[in-house]
Amino acid sequence: MTTLLHLSPEVDAALHAGQAVVALESTLITHGLPWPENAATALSMEAVVRESGAVPATIAVLAGRIMVGLSREQIEDLAQRPSGSVRKCSRRDLPIVVARGEDGATTVAGTMIVAHQAGIRVFGTGGIGGVHRGAPFDVSADLLELGRTPVAVVCAGPKAILDLPQTLEVLETHGVPIVGLGTDTLPGFYTRSSGLPIDVRVETPREAAAIIIAAERMNAQHGTLIVVPVPESDASADDIDAAINRAVADAEARGSRGKEVTPFLLQRVAELSGGASLRTNQALLVHNARTAGLIAVELAALSAAAASSR
Repeated sequence: MTTLLHLSPEVDAALHAGQAVVALESTLITHGLPWPENAATALSMEAVVRESGAVPATIAVLAGRIMVGLSREQIEDLAQRPSGSVRKCSRRDLPIVVARGEDGATTVAGTMIVAHQAGIRVFGTGGIGGVHRGAPFDVSADLLELGRTPVAVVCAGPKAILDLPQTLEVLETHGVPIVGLGTDTLPGFYTRSSGLPIDVRVETPREAAAIIIAAERMNAQHGTLIVVPVPESDASADDIDAAINRAVADAEARGSRGKEVTPFLLQRVAELSGGASLRTNQALLVHNARTAGLIAVELAALSAAAASSR
């Protein structure tokens, strides 16, 4: 698959030099946020990755070409595409868009696959998919990908619209370690804590990077989930659960299924919360991208130190 990847010159040079690189997804641009917030947030994520000392690599498929590292113009173009004109790409979708020369926005799973093939070890995103409420057989491909693709995913936990206890059970089944950066519990995505315990707490990006390196040295064939609470000043009020419950009921009433469920729920929660959830979502996306950059920098430094000591 590596021959199908088109790396930007900046990303290619950084990877060859052993520098820190952070993968970023593109579904948030085409499906997760409205215009113009989608473009502004994606560009802010790239900016904070650079500020942390790493190189951002936003991933998407353009005219059948798997792009690793987008230009500002490409991000803004994707952000203004009409609804439904860009395919949401998980594992099953990538060969379809490549073969048909289509445009595709990568999900968490799709971004992990491409990042791993490109040699990118850290990926920053908002939240992962999981087990849907009231539908225990509706399990996001993100969870399966975390169980078989060795990329570290930095996020604010599974999206709060999901069944969080069931999602943790699936992650445990697939052997995915959940590392809390500054937290003992799973973040609640919009809120700082769900109250659910996780595997281990670390206090610094360097400690998180050390766990990633240990997994790599063990040749672990799974990802590492690094969860980071949304900054306190940006967290939504505790009554966000009422909006989520109402949104889930609305999705069931309209018969939403498959890929359309998550975008509908996020949009509906934003409407019901008066835009508060949207503002929180933007803030945590940028915060997670910055954190991913800091972890990637520490990971590159630890790898360089290990190589020099051999």
